[in-house]
Amino acid sequence: MIEGPETMFLGGLFIVRKRTLSAATSFAVLVGSAALVAGAAGQAAADSSKLLPMSSVGDMVVDGVHRKIFISDPFLGKVVATDYAGTVLGTVSDLPGVTGLALSADSGSLYAAVPGADAVVALDAEAVTEKARYATGEGTDPKFVAAAGGRIWFGYGTDYDGDIGSIDTSGEQPVVALGQDAEIDYSGAPRLVASPTDPNALAAVSSYYHSFRIGAYDVSTGAAVRTARSPESETGSGGMVSDLAYTQDGSRLITATAGNRHRVWQVSDLTQVGAYASEYHGAAVAVAADGTVAAGSDAPYDPDVFVYRPGETTAVRQYDFPNTGTYSSGDGLAPSSLAWEPGGSRLFAVTAASSGNGVRLNVLDEPTKSVPTVTVKVPSTVAVLKAITVSGTVTGTLVPPAGTPLTVTRYDAEFPRGKSLGTRPLGANGAFAFADTPLAAGNVTYRVTYAGDATHIGASGTAVVNVTPFKTALTLDRNRLTVNYGTSVTYTASLGWTYRNRVVEIWADPYGAEPRRLLKRGTVDSAGKLSVTTKMTRDTWVTAIFAGDTRSGWAKAGSTVYTKAGLTTSLSRHYKWSKIGTIWYQTYHQSTDVLVTAWNNPYPGRKAKVELQVWYAGAWRSGATDYVSLTSGGMAYVNLDANGAEGVRARLRTAYVDTESGDNVNTTVYGGWKYFNVTR
Repeated sequence: MIEGPETMFLGGLFIVRKRTLSAATSFAVLVGSAALVAGAAGQAAADSSKLLPMSSVGDMVVDGVHRKIFISDPFLGKVVATDYAGTVLGTVSDLPGVTGLALSADSGSLYAAVPGADAVVALDAEAVTEKARYATGEGTDPKFVAAAGGRIWFGYGTDYDGDIGSIDTSGEQPVVALGQDAEIDYSGAPRLVASPTDPNALAAVSSYYHSFRIGAYDVSTGAAVRTARSPESETGSGGMVSDLAYTQDGSRLITATAGNRHRVWQVSDLTQVGAYASEYHGAAVAVAADGTVAAGSDAPYDPDVFVYRPGETTAVRQYDFPNTGTYSSGDGLAPSSLAWEPGGSRLFAVTAASSGNGVRLNVLDEPTKSVPTVTVKVPSTVAVLKAITVSGTVTGTLVPPAGTPLTVTRYDAEFPRGKSLGTRPLGANGAFAFADTPLAAGNVTYRVTYAGDATHIGASGTAVVNVTPFKTALTLDRNRLTVNYGTSVTYTASLGWTYRNRVVEIWADPYGAEPRRLLKRGTVDSAGKLSVTTKMTRDTWVTAIFAGDTRSGWAKAGSTVYTKAGLTTSLSRHYKWSKIGTIWYQTYHQSTDVLVTAWNNPYPGRKAKVELQVWYAGAWRSGATDYVSLTSGGMAYVNLDANGAEGVRARLRTAYVDTESGDNVNTTVYGGWKYFNVTR
């Protein structure tokens, strides 16, 4: 071997020139894949929500006359008025600690309890401006307010000692009366609520957790005359009360308190007569004109609102508000922050983000409608044109009756936008089943839709069956054929039966750093054949590909054709030809170098193998073997120094040897022997 410019004496000959380049090999792999991604949409927790310019929530009141929602912000000391979509219509500030809100009977005034100012403030409900401020007495800290019996009533006091006061505004000067029921000893300033049916009835409940007290009052005389109170057995039970509401007929009261329930009290004697299931921290309660009850809890990790239709004890609807803050828990329902749209069906809810930096008005459009769940079942896999059974259920708090029509749509490769399969009736107990035959291969989706009605929101469900196609026969000839460099080879692909598509592609992927290329794309002939001819320069992986159709499967056939490297070898500088035996020799003077010129089809790092043999003792003996680097054009030049080689008979050949010549993109080929001798 010779490395770099050095030389080695070998049988009187010297190889004096060699170039070394790096070897390079490469291969290509063809990968095909297909996937279908299916998505499902769930019912939103709230139909819409709007971020409000607030930091806290004390109370909420809906004004049906002016179509406004009023919300108090104790932390910022203001009342914000919005429309039913949450757009701010006005703000009244300078109300430190403002908490409880109440509308006057004619909706002309909004009363706000402002503990930081020891006052009840009257706002113009239409203009959203302050129009009067009634002092309640130093240190009274009024927190809650109600309008009944022609007077303004307010709950005031400390955590351990709360009481009821009133303001009479009928005279020239307002008259404040405190201590309306000192005997009941409310824990915290009592929450107040006026009866929806009796203008002279009022109820109060403890707002702090030290003890639970609830009372009912007749205020027709201008004084709060207690008509009932909670039994002594209720003392200390129920925890902090966050809201209080009358039922629509005025006969009962509902409290929002701790304990996974909103308890119901009979107004006549204030004994508990029932409860609505909710989550632990009761926050708000609202009763619609038809008797529907919305029971709300501050439940960051559980449902927040439970809606009960009149006379029912199972919630027809639940809402779980999403997380809009920076913490992991969901937004919480604010205290006293549920209200029905007067004369409408919507439910308004105010929530606060877990991180404390976001107050939102949530508008729930159809809270009294059940939200069904449509579950659809199909086999996981089926062959094309084979019948399957599509089954499932429609479940929910209210199951639609048997016979309810369900709309069925099938989505497949032939109808990606869907093909209607008509309607199917819902069976008993919310179940359904029907037969269908998939007509196209691939992922086939069945969508079953329930349109909804007066008591149900529409819903749909989907299921996907993988439909396998018919197997497609595809072959490609010429596999394992070996040809010489530059040979034109014709490849023929043969395609069997298919449903619609008769197009085949033939691709060539030569070994080495040469890109895969399309040789031909076309429709097969009546015999199912497609041919293409190409000139071979490298070992090549040729593939025929059928893309498939809606019933015939994708198919691929491969053929590897090996191509010998291109090779030429010549000797020059001889002075004559001489025949020795039957072989012609090129004859050189010993003073002349033998120039060997070799060529291989070029490839980066490729080397030509050079073999030299000498005739000795009646046989050809190995003289030297070496690999000589090629130029970028595939040429190699070797000088053999003949000085002192008088009388030598030799022969030489070049070759490309797969892998040993520096790459593997061609198949091994040996050139013919070139014979020469040396004279004086």
